[in-house]
Amino acid sequence: MPKTVIATKNAPAALGPYSQAIKTDSLLFCSGQLGLDPATGELADGVRAQADRAMGNLKAVAEAAGTSLDRVVKTTIFLKDMADFAAVNEVYGSYFPGDKPARSTIAVAALPKGGLVEIEAVLSL
Repeated sequence: MPKTVIATKNAPAALGPYSQAIKTDSLLFCSGQLGLDPATGELADGVRAQADRAMGNLKAVAEAAGTSLDRVVKTTIFLKDMADFAAVNEVYGSYFPGDKPARSTIAVAALPKGGLVEIEAVLSL
């Protein structure tokens, strides 16, 4: 199965040795996105703004691969603090007005750059 590296300047560059996404014949695997502004590399202020920016970054990566968030089949959300679950849920839900993808939410000890939320996704093509 061939694979294609997806990269866009409309989402933050990878912070390490990984790709923003990998596209196969039938799936797009998007690396986790923090709430970083792609132009400045700075985190948005607060968990809601970071969740919105993370979802916007995922949207940009999906679009660079020629698809959209309506093709998301599975996401994983990593939260610095599970107390932010409801706030992130509200923002996240606004990106999926129709059928919702499968999802896991996990509390973690820390995220890169001091982020409060990171979101990854798998899309069907």
